[in-house]
Amino acid sequence: MRASIEVADIFRAAGPAYRAAHAGQLSLAQLKVMSAIENCRTAALGGHVDACEDCGHWRVAYNSCRNRHCPKCQGAAARTWFAKREADLLPVGYFHVVFTLPTEVADIAFQNKALVYDLLFKAASETMLTIAADPRHLGARIGITAVLHTWGSAMTHHPHVHMIVPGGGIALNASHWISSRPAFLLPVRVLGKLFRRLFLTRLLALYEVDRLTFFGSMAHLAERRAFLRHLAPVRKKHWVVYAKAPFAGPEAVLAYLSRYTHRVAISNSRLIAFDASGITFRYKDYRRAGADRQQVMTLGADEFIAASCSMSCREASTASGTTDCSPAPPARPASCLRANC
Repeated sequence: MRASIEVADIFRAAGPAYRAAHAGQLSLAQLKVMSAIENCRTAALGGHVDACEDCGHWRVAYNSCRNRHCPKCQGAAARTWFAKREADLLPVGYFHVVFTLPTEVADIAFQNKALVYDLLFKAASETMLTIAADPRHLGARIGITAVLHTWGSAMTHHPHVHMIVPGGGIALNASHWISSRPAFLLPVRVLGKLFRRLFLTRLLALYEVDRLTFFGSMAHLAERRAFLRHLAPVRKKHWVVYAKAPFAGPEAVLAYLSRYTHRVAISNSRLIAFDASGITFRYKDYRRAGADRQQVMTLGADEFIAASCSMSCREASTASGTTDCSPAPPARPASCLRANC
């Protein structure tokens, strides 16, 4: 069923004026995403006729754009991803772990996306694997399925990594399966300290070989003392690592992850109104608890399109790849948990 308001409606109505006002400033990737969303399931992309051989009823179905950032196309993509990976799940409990960058580092990431997002992935994954392998904690080799997200529900830059981790792993000598405690995987404070050390050490290494670039309001960070002063507060700050108790079951884990692997900047279901005052939509404020977590925001059409393009067109906004592979527990024939990061 078609949503009452769609991102495509906003792009079709306000997109031409936005493109004219920002001519020469939009990348080819941004223009392609806007065009794909506007034309998805319209006559512009052609279509086909579905007909019933018995009653003769027929209808025209327009083709989808299949763009990675289209709200209408990602629901089907998520279901396909879910079906393909359902067999990868292990018959154990799972944990949800989130690694988030402090604001000061997120600002650097915004101007150095590919390098810093890659560093975020590697530092978070290495942190989990290192602490899990420590005999003082789990003492096992774990598998990780991780998804990078660079925006929050309020359409603001918020780089973080979501991980789905099985509640256990293979012993370091590969002899048996080691289960974690029922509601506890690894100590989050220990994870946070190692994550902070690994990330900052490697970020400084990138700076020392002139791999990072700064411009605009952050141009002063090109000077070494200014860069070190900028990072000084985060060296003492507690880096938050969130770990949630196991999900209800493996299928629930996969369904949850499928929503993240194919999430777009904003789904059509979150849109409330589109009028002269702007676009009103729902978002979650995770600083609040209970019913107050659901909040409403209104952005002008230009601001909404700018935010959508900025988030959906970052080449590294959502990435996937393998970090590690863990054999299943003895109760199941040898297989492995696919680790998508």
